[in-house]
Amino acid sequence: MNLSVMTIEKPPEMNFILGHAHFIKTVDDIYEAIVQTNPGMKFGVAFCEASGPCLVRSAGNDEALVMLARSNALAISAGHTFVVFMEKGFPVNILNAVKLVTEVCRVYCATANPTQLIIAETEQGRGILGVIDGSATKGVESEDDVRTRREFLRKIGYKL
Repeated sequence: MNLSVMTIEKPPEMNFILGHAHFIKTVDDIYEAIVQTNPGMKFGVAFCEASGPCLVRSAGNDEALVMLARSNALAISAGHTFVVFMEKGFPVNILNAVKLVTEVCRVYCATANPTQLIIAETEQGRGILGVIDGSATKGVESEDDVRTRREFLRKIGYKL
């Protein structure tokens, strides 16, 4: 078995969801879940098929985001992995809908942080062992940090 680290390639502030699913129609069902939950969100989704032709399947409503999802899925090349890149919304806007898609087994992360994947490769294929999402913790928030966090949430419309 070989272990490697792979970095998700994306613009610095772009949010994405990375997960594991199990069926060829995953890409279509995730597409439907997103447009039914947040029709104004721009997104691209790609899915790594794990049997048959083992292709990257993709869909979305923004060609640049579809291409970004495809290129990252192909770089990951781990069976049944899916990735969703988005604009005009946040993962929290669609995360529960994505998790409720029948084929979705797990979500590894939903973030805009720099992200690395720990990949295992055997003679059979590749799999994601884990995700490094952002940086290591540097301490505990102060009262000023709490105030700053709550102001940010108000600024982006998540708190009154």
